[in-house]
Amino acid sequence: MTDSVAPPLAARDWIAEPADVLLADGTVAVIRSLREDDRDAVLGLHESVSVDTLRLRFFSPSREAGRLYVDHLFAPDNTASAALVALVRGRVAGLATAELLSPDSAEVAFLVADEDRGRGLGSLLLEHLAALGRRHGVSRFEAEVLGDNYGMLRVFRAAGFGATRRTVAGEVEVELRTDASREAVEAADQREWRAAARSLRPLLHPASVAVVGVRRSAGGFGHGVLDAIRSSTYAGAVHVVHPAADVIDGLPTVRSLADLDGPVDLVVVAVPADGVAEVLRDAAANGAGAAVVISSGFSGNGSDERRHELLALARAHSLRLVGPNSQGVLANGAGLNATLLHDVPEVGGLAVASQSGGMGFALLDLARDVGLGVQAFVSLGDKVDVSSNDLLAAWMDDESVAAGALYLESFGNALKFARTARRFAEQKPLLAVVGGRSRARQDPSASSTVGVGVDALLDQSGVIACRTGAELTETALLLVQQPLPAGLRVCIVSNTGGVGALTTDRAGGQGMVVAPTSYDLSAALGAAVPGAVDVRNPVDLGADVTPAELTAALRAVLDAREADAVLVMLVANRLTDRNALFDAVARARPAGADTPLLLVTPGAAFDAARGLPGVTVYRSTDAAIGALGRAMRYAAWRRVPADQPEVELGTRGVHARTWARSRLADRRGEPEWLAPSAQSELLAPYGIHLVGRLAGGPDEAEAAAAEIGYPVAVKVADPTVLHKSDRGLVRIDLRTGSDVADAVRRFAEELGHDRVDVLVQPLVLGHLASVGLVRDPQLGPLVRVAGGAAGPVGSWADEVLLLPPVGAADAARAVRALRLWPQLVGDHGLEEVDLAPLEALVASVGRLAADVPHVSDLTLEPVVVNAHGLFCVDVKLRIAEPPDLDTGVPRRLRS
Repeated sequence: MTDSVAPPLAARDWIAEPADVLLADGTVAVIRSLREDDRDAVLGLHESVSVDTLRLRFFSPSREAGRLYVDHLFAPDNTASAALVALVRGRVAGLATAELLSPDSAEVAFLVADEDRGRGLGSLLLEHLAALGRRHGVSRFEAEVLGDNYGMLRVFRAAGFGATRRTVAGEVEVELRTDASREAVEAADQREWRAAARSLRPLLHPASVAVVGVRRSAGGFGHGVLDAIRSSTYAGAVHVVHPAADVIDGLPTVRSLADLDGPVDLVVVAVPADGVAEVLRDAAANGAGAAVVISSGFSGNGSDERRHELLALARAHSLRLVGPNSQGVLANGAGLNATLLHDVPEVGGLAVASQSGGMGFALLDLARDVGLGVQAFVSLGDKVDVSSNDLLAAWMDDESVAAGALYLESFGNALKFARTARRFAEQKPLLAVVGGRSRARQDPSASSTVGVGVDALLDQSGVIACRTGAELTETALLLVQQPLPAGLRVCIVSNTGGVGALTTDRAGGQGMVVAPTSYDLSAALGAAVPGAVDVRNPVDLGADVTPAELTAALRAVLDAREADAVLVMLVANRLTDRNALFDAVARARPAGADTPLLLVTPGAAFDAARGLPGVTVYRSTDAAIGALGRAMRYAAWRRVPADQPEVELGTRGVHARTWARSRLADRRGEPEWLAPSAQSELLAPYGIHLVGRLAGGPDEAEAAAAEIGYPVAVKVADPTVLHKSDRGLVRIDLRTGSDVADAVRRFAEELGHDRVDVLVQPLVLGHLASVGLVRDPQLGPLVRVAGGAAGPVGSWADEVLLLPPVGAADAARAVRALRLWPQLVGDHGLEEVDLAPLEALVASVGRLAADVPHVSDLTLEPVVVNAHGLFCVDVKLRIAEPPDLDTGVPRRLRS
């Protein structure tokens, strides 16, 4: 959440590009910089407000005070004022001004039209003005507010910016920092999620639907959607729009949306591409709340302009737009099927959004196949307006939605998605399949595809990543039907030993613990099933186990609470009644039990077992184990307290960012690989230190080696010298001063210099790791931690990527996810080491990335971890002008 600071300018030259924003009631407004031609509109705003509003703003009920301020604001010689306006349907509804007091402070004031108060305009204007201020070096806002101006005081209090207040003679002096602090980001997100949910009500809970583009004869997309609506149980009003026909399929039609008596909630558009804009104009004139554009044909030459036209129409009239190239919307809770889907799943708790209509339909078919109920489905299509972020905001607090599922191929605003998805996942499961990875590998710079950081994005956000639609629906089935597992322990109960043994192997591969049953539980199982083959875990009750015995055994397992999930494997045979065994599993589960109970029965038996109360049924071991493993990992993520590191700049961050910016300015923006001395200036405040000492020439190197103690390594310190090892510019295991001095002389000869700076380091042995930063085109810098051993081309055994800033819990998760971790904690007979320094290093690199976006490349490799601590053996650090990155702060709709 960082902003590059531009060189100082006159405040009136601060420019904010127009930003579409959502008001609290779901209306779309525009915030932009004040322009010269706004004078009449701004004067009109001051003239239109009540006398009391004028008193609160100017401490005087005089309209003359407002007129004088407008004169001041537009005076040609006034260069100290910056201003933003908020437009609602083209009308200036709000004004925010900043009067510079010093290079880093400004006095701010706000005025909102009386008719627009309570819609969140003041908060939005404050967010955008703060972003504009910090972009130009203003770190502090001041404001004087009358004590009874409760609305403005509430805006300041709720903004989340660090604020202090002082009351003097009925006036409140407020001082706010402009940093995008964690509290400010959280407050802005909360307001945006509520606004997005409100704006999508006509889409997700429509009371009326109009279909435009239905042919007189059968066939075509419009007819398909109309048939689906009429075949559903939807009880709302359905309108058919046709320019010539009076009746279609027995339904009366209207010539246009303008002919309807009142606004319609949802318009489904299935006309040819060149007619879509006209339909949206009619929808806007009708006052419709949402539109789903089924129409395709928006690719190829001129497609960007055509999509932009649709977006501009929608935004200008607060019409939320899905598509184009959408396959429709399913509001299953309301009985509405406005899609081209033939067979609709039962009503349930899963809400699905898919960027691909075909993949979305496949997910719904898979859901129906496993018995998973669906609450809602939205085919996003080209995502011109409505995105997965909007839908997650709408479903986040919807009690009818138990879990969310996404199929995505791109992220409109990846950092906003990370925050939204995390908040969603903290409340209910969120699953995702991400496509387009091959395209991203072919063209890493393409902003429309997923990048290397998608796994980091999902992991840190608590999103359950799935490889296929089948994995997604199988996992969602478990999460919707069962409580979350309390841990990783699983008890496997079967009626055949071979199946139990194979399942145990698969469970171990998912990180589950299949621990032997205790003496007491083993005794209880033996008493419940005298003929049991094995009462250890996995439990083999024998092929002839009776229904009563199976119920008793499972109750014993559930009552013992030695497992966090119970997995029952039943293979049908002629020795017992298959259906009676299935019922026995269901009877074993007591009411209100909090341990997940799964049943696997392959083949034709699966259909007979589906629908058992309190039991989640799978037809294959792999499906059940995979779903349970993903559920357990998600539950473990949920159990860790929310880890939200600070995002605002502290004193250290301000100093580091200023240092990097000044250094680049001295080089006129030319990127620089930093030498060790400069590296230390930037990294040392973050607790990152390169092991060893710098020395200039043979004598200093020999003295440094003597102080460090032999044996030592010596390398050329100049970061611009490449392939040091290949050129013999690195020497290790030097054991005498003469060896050190001779190595330095040879370095100078190789480089053709009279004197060369070197780094003298002790030889440190231990576990090897690598920590640094890599860049993703959408996410910006990602913290990379790798472990194992570096290969011949610098590859490592495994790696984890993290979004900065990195909290302690996420750093710990990253280290424990490495295959190196068991060695660090003393497995395989190795000496245990303290993980805290490595976790702290990961967090420090994350903090540096957030504080100093000018760090374009950073590699700490190798990092040696042993019983004595952590040692950074080599550092490569490059600074460059940072690229623009949309963090979603302040709030704005995607353009």
